[in-house]
Amino acid sequence: MTRQVDVLVVGAGPAGLVAASLLAVTGARVEVLERERQAGGVPRHCAHRGFGAWPHTLTGPAYARLLADAAVRAGADVRTGVTALDWAGPRSLATVGPDGPETVAARAVVLATGARERPRAARLVPGTRPAGVYTTGELQQAVHLHGQHIGSRVLIVGAEDVSYAAADTVRTAGARVVALVTDRPRALTRPARALDARLRHRIPLLTGTAVTELLGHGRLSAVRVRHHDGRTATLSCDTVVFTGDFVPEHELARRGALTLDPGTRGPAVDGALRTSRPGVFAVGSVLHAVESAATAAREGAYAATAVRDRLARDTGWPGGVPLIAEPPLGRITPNRVTPADSFPYLLRTTTPLTRPVLHVTQDGRPLHRERPTRTAAVPHRPLTLTARWTHRVDPEGGPVRVTVT
Repeated sequence: MTRQVDVLVVGAGPAGLVAASLLAVTGARVEVLERERQAGGVPRHCAHRGFGAWPHTLTGPAYARLLADAAVRAGADVRTGVTALDWAGPRSLATVGPDGPETVAARAVVLATGARERPRAARLVPGTRPAGVYTTGELQQAVHLHGQHIGSRVLIVGAEDVSYAAADTVRTAGARVVALVTDRPRALTRPARALDARLRHRIPLLTGTAVTELLGHGRLSAVRVRHHDGRTATLSCDTVVFTGDFVPEHELARRGALTLDPGTRGPAVDGALRTSRPGVFAVGSVLHAVESAATAAREGAYAATAVRDRLARDTGWPGGVPLIAEPPLGRITPNRVTPADSFPYLLRTTTPLTRPVLHVTQDGRPLHRERPTRTAAVPHRPLTLTARWTHRVDPEGGPVRVTVT
């Protein structure tokens, strides 16, 4: 059976729910598909505050409920426990859920499938296959959603914001963090947060250190690590949490043969968040794994405007020219540009930079020079580039390049 809707949103995280709310309130028939049993995305199992508008911030679960309730009140049909399997047409998806298989066709599709952490297997960490191995998401769901016992001595791999959030979850579960281990030379979080973990919570930080093997049969018993100078050690623990190293959930994009950006590994999009398939848009962490919930929600709101234009008149992939972030910049989103674009660009650097200046050029011709508001750029924080220069882009020219000095 095939059903027809105006807009089909795949993923009920902040980006998808905000887009659905703003589209449904205009009278469009909007359907949201979510494979989890509850809508809200990652914030559902982030128990800390900081979500929503300052100073009245919410906990993650409260923020997720707020967005889901708003989408339903606006008139969107939010269907949970439903998985989009594959494309059944240019803007049709084959799905399966509690009511069995079904095909949903739409005038516009919004991919808001989010991102995921690479687990132990994807990181190629050798050893046995014991119980007690988690990613951050698995840990938070086990503790905050299901109240499960996770162990008593926990090693956390990573030293990013998400790693310290995992440490908070471990303490909530009544367990002790043995150490945070990172192959980076320093923690990739705010200095005050790293200092608080080390002094107040007495959590050691092992920098320049990589996990080389998991040990234990039945249950994890220890982890073998190697320092950058070749020294090795065995750390006793019964649980290990692999944090960070996010990748986009781009399986649907790949199956639909959408153009992927080599920097983000997510769908390539223009300034209206349109993908290379006409009528298909992408928002949130599937574009850039991973930014804040506020960034995802903002993109969902912006995409809703572009989708409304699509419903009013048949606008497709406008072409444009590739937008390339040169090293040490690692990625930029959106990553195609036309003279009409007005949405700000998000960049990430792979190395720390002091007082960076961004330069935008096309075929050797300077288009723009901008000093970001941040006086220092670090790999775990986004940089913003305004779109004030896009009217100077030659749509028939070569790629636009963003460099940093």
